[in-house]
Amino acid sequence: MTRISPTLLASLTALGLGTSALAQDGNTGTPQPRIGGDSFAAPQHEAAGGEPAETAAPNTAYKPLLPNQTRAPKPVEATKVQVAVVAKGLDSPWAMEFLPDGRMLVTERTGKMRIITKDGTVGQPISGVPKVDARGQGGLLDVALSPSFVADRLIYFSYSEPREKGNGTTVARAKLIEEKGGGRLDEMKVIFRQTPTYDGDKHFGSRLVFAPDGKLFVTVGERSDKGPRVQAQDLTSGLGKVFRIDTDGNAPKDNPFTGGEKAKPEIWSYGHRNIQSAALDGQGRLWTVEHGPRGGDELNRPRPGLNYGWPEVTYGIEYSGEKIGEGKTQAGGTVQPVYYWDPVIGPSGMALYTGTLFPAWKDAFLVGGLVSGGIVALKLDGDKVVTEERIPLDHRIRDVRVGSDGAVYAVTDGPDGEILKLTP
Repeated sequence: MTRISPTLLASLTALGLGTSALAQDGNTGTPQPRIGGDSFAAPQHEAAGGEPAETAAPNTAYKPLLPNQTRAPKPVEATKVQVAVVAKGLDSPWAMEFLPDGRMLVTERTGKMRIITKDGTVGQPISGVPKVDARGQGGLLDVALSPSFVADRLIYFSYSEPREKGNGTTVARAKLIEEKGGGRLDEMKVIFRQTPTYDGDKHFGSRLVFAPDGKLFVTVGERSDKGPRVQAQDLTSGLGKVFRIDTDGNAPKDNPFTGGEKAKPEIWSYGHRNIQSAALDGQGRLWTVEHGPRGGDELNRPRPGLNYGWPEVTYGIEYSGEKIGEGKTQAGGTVQPVYYWDPVIGPSGMALYTGTLFPAWKDAFLVGGLVSGGIVALKLDGDKVVTEERIPLDHRIRDVRVGSDGAVYAVTDGPDGEILKLTP
């Protein structure tokens, strides 16, 4: 009987290939990796050019497992954009969500939430926002409208909550009551708390994405430090996970770890570092981009119950230049990233382009870059990246949204934050 290496089998399984990716040698019966299959073929696209979007030297000598897994070609023709400032004077804005009438609901990391009119008038702070721990990377983070917002006026938001002996990422909901010049949050209720609590100021995540079935995906970080970050691999811990909950914060019965004695039932996937980008694709599937260390930002499509490797597997290294753990970029039982960046882009904010103003970006993911200073446009064919395009904006980009007018809106980071509007 042919014996298949458990490590190879687990790696192929994680890639969605299984034993079908193995071919038998006619003489020896030894399984041979079939490199020529679709899963290992470099994806082709008519818009792809011959040069990669990333030209800077990598931080590591690691080699990708799959073709186009990093440094995909840029498009033959660059997308030309015109940039206008829609609003300014925001204090470290973190997230933006369009209201049904086209106005914008914006969070500021310092703990304020505001409504911005279509002409860019910045409203007064909305009252009723809970106290946040705004040290370091913490503060008021993402905001999402209820799928039934027009009827129930509910919003959901995440923040780093100050707690006894530290802090953690928390999700709350409240009714948005508008008043002249501003508004208030009414009937606020905490629906979910990431645990354990940790006394740190980094890697809170956090993005909120409603799935087509009304369930809420919540992304979080693993708190960065070497002590807690290993809990990304621990199913009894809420660090370094993607969660899936209902609108009351409960774990749906079809989550992968419900019914277990120890694993947190809200967990959807694990082994993540710090996810600050998340969006649905055209099929309603969740995609995320997480921060790597020095190199190793990752695009993933988190699937139920799967392990994405951190900190045991990564294409990045420590900021000191040392290997992380054993320096492994692949291991049995872990999923390879669909795509990764070295050097990093510093991902934050992500949207699927569904407008008509930019035909070249149709169904592309637009990812904000804190380090790259602009937007990264990823064109996919199936689940493979075929082109990567950089749109320089000379700002750290904290969030990206697509308006009903087909324009792209980018939120800039910092104490004098702006909202930029991109048109052809």
